[in-house]
Amino acid sequence: MTSQAATAPAEPKRKPRRGRVLLIMAIVLVVLGVWTSIDLFAPRTSHLREFDPDEVARLETAMWRSYYDKQQVRLFFQLAELLRKQYNMPFVRSNVVAYRAAKAAFVFKRGKERADYEKALPDLIKFYEAVRKVSDIPFDVDRVSHLELEWWIIHRQRAQHAEGDLARSLAELQAGIYNLPAEKFAEHGRLRADAMTIRDTKAESGGVSEEDWNKIAELLRGSWRSLAQAVKS
Repeated sequence: MTSQAATAPAEPKRKPRRGRVLLIMAIVLVVLGVWTSIDLFAPRTSHLREFDPDEVARLETAMWRSYYDKQQVRLFFQLAELLRKQYNMPFVRSNVVAYRAAKAAFVFKRGKERADYEKALPDLIKFYEAVRKVSDIPFDVDRVSHLELEWWIIHRQRAQHAEGDLARSLAELQAGIYNLPAEKFAEHGRLRADAMTIRDTKAESGGVSEEDWNKIAELLRGSWRSLAQAVKS
């Protein structure tokens, strides 16, 4: 009599589970690698005159709060979001470029004099190089980077500057980006400078309240709306 073990059909051989897992992981890594390469290096064009000024103002207000609260990670993610919305950067690229800008901001924040502040310039140049690569406007990266740093310095050393210097410097930055006369951005610069003045004076006198932040947000909305109008007119 034949035993049950002898007559039972043989079980089909199973492929090693570990091999399937490794194959799936390899495919995922290849797909991620291709997607990241396309995200970082594929040609992309951003129309710098086309942006939502209210959204830019909202994000800038949030970034100011993160910067002064020393929330580096939060500032990084807010800046990456701004780059996606204002400059149409893809996800991975926006995060890489945001790192450059956030690093520059905190290098500058630790500075005490111009020589210290200028250590932020290499990262500012890399930041604006990335913006220029997607920009439909051929601006001078080195000049714009220096203009960005200059208004940072004027803001930090505001007691050493005449009234109106900060607003003028902010207008000159946009003039450099858009290749237009600085006069077109006078209102943008003035409103943005006024927002900074509220933040600074309130911080020095005890703290910035929610009401103050609301005023700052309103001024920034007006500033970016003015810029949006200026570049389209």
